[in-house]
Amino acid sequence: MPRPPNQVTVQWAGARRFRSGRPGGPRAEIDGDSAAAPSPVETLLGALGACSAVDVVDILTKRRTPPERLEVAITGHRVETTPRRLTRVTMEFRVDGASVERAQAERAVDLAVNRYCSVRDSLARDIAIELVLVLNGESAPVRGEASAAPAGASPGGD
Repeated sequence: MPRPPNQVTVQWAGARRFRSGRPGGPRAEIDGDSAAAPSPVETLLGALGACSAVDVVDILTKRRTPPERLEVAITGHRVETTPRRLTRVTMEFRVDGASVERAQAERAVDLAVNRYCSVRDSLARDIAIELVLVLNGESAPVRGEASAAPAGASPGGD
């Protein structure tokens, strides 16, 4: 049986601020000026990071090497003309865990972003995604689908 469609409502809260969430569920604040809450684009980047991070934690935990800490720092680069769409995104996954090996963490990040993250798969194909893994303080690029895929290539996905 297919899942029901996702539904959210966005309610104006004055000025350029809004509340967004599923009907009857929790609400997230969004601020068009990025003063009192994340902007719409920052919210999108946060959704990309959270969607991917959930899967990284799940993948590492299933391997019996759960992370002790995980944070994703995301930088989105936009064009200067309207609409100021994203052209490139850098996702830095900061993972700490004594039992987490680099190869396993790189694979988890690559799978999370390129196979399982429905937010990533919903973005325009020409948005370049760069993945970086900082594992226990040591940084290196993730060499996976996102790094190797040419612009316009499908990231895979769910």
